[in-house]
Amino acid sequence: MPAVLGSIPLRNRIVMAPLTRSRAEAGNVPHELNARYYAQRASAGLIISEATQISSQGQGYPKTPGIHSDAQIAGWQLVTNAVHECGGKIFLQLWHVGRISHPVTLGKGEVPVAPSAIKPAGEIYTDQGMRPFVTPRALAIDEIPALIEDFRIAATNAKAAGFDGVEIHAANGYLIDQFLRDGTNKREDAYGGSVDNRARLLREVTEAVLSVWEPGQVGVRISPTNPFNDIADSSPQATFDVIVEQLNRYSLAYLHVVEDRTDGFDYQQLRQIFNGAYMANGGYQRDSAIAAIEEGSADFIAFGKLFIANPDLPQRLRLNTEFNPPREELFYAGGAEGYDDYPSLRGTAEREASL
Repeated sequence: MPAVLGSIPLRNRIVMAPLTRSRAEAGNVPHELNARYYAQRASAGLIISEATQISSQGQGYPKTPGIHSDAQIAGWQLVTNAVHECGGKIFLQLWHVGRISHPVTLGKGEVPVAPSAIKPAGEIYTDQGMRPFVTPRALAIDEIPALIEDFRIAATNAKAAGFDGVEIHAANGYLIDQFLRDGTNKREDAYGGSVDNRARLLREVTEAVLSVWEPGQVGVRISPTNPFNDIADSSPQATFDVIVEQLNRYSLAYLHVVEDRTDGFDYQQLRQIFNGAYMANGGYQRDSAIAAIEEGSADFIAFGKLFIANPDLPQRLRLNTEFNPPREELFYAGGAEGYDDYPSLRGTAEREASL
């Protein structure tokens, strides 16, 4: 079903969710393998790229791509060109991990930064294996303008790389989400305390990105109840109702929400508050996705694991065929296996015909 997302006409309402795959080359540069992977999935109405760090400080994991060097911009141009040649649309997801990093990854004696110096529980994968998280350094208030400028530059670089728009990553326990939720933000300055203050960074980042892109080419991703990366909020409904209401002032293309429909949170309240398109993400299958669109509880549905394993997912959904099973042990393996080698329906049929 054709649709318009912000100012972007799309061929359908099926979105490829941002999916970290750890396949960048040295220097965190996208390359031909990445271009092939994304082009295979260009039948999505919209592809949202894997999370992409806005700066070297924003990196959390090995082999994740950046958008802060000339080589990275050139690498992403390979991807956008490949997707556009297949008739697809692609947004870049702008990412800073905050405290979800490690000195091994950051190098130069740096420690991760965060709104407050609170160590996350657990361990993180590095190129030297699993390491316990460290206590992050709280960002000084006079460092925040430079952080916001990093988002603006990254948005500018995304335009130079040929993307159709950008998504601000404010979900899943990474830096902006760390500012939004009171479990990780214990600041007593203009960026802490009240919901309005905790949402200040998101507003200022959004304004910086909108100095580069039109509102109809910008989305924001949130995850009100997702506990990933040891994060929580004492009153998520009240917190995110306010945050979404504040986002309305920007006339954004969409709100991308990571849902957990078992936790009692009223996601439809967010849908009613937000005055743009609502993109739902959270374990949707064919029937639940169709029902959500038909009943009006969502405008677009983002799929993750199903798109990893099924490059032609829109066709499979349309024909109601079986899905390839994902090989989760290869999600972050680093090579072509388990990345660009999942068969399409056409490829399967051609192989069978040759037998």
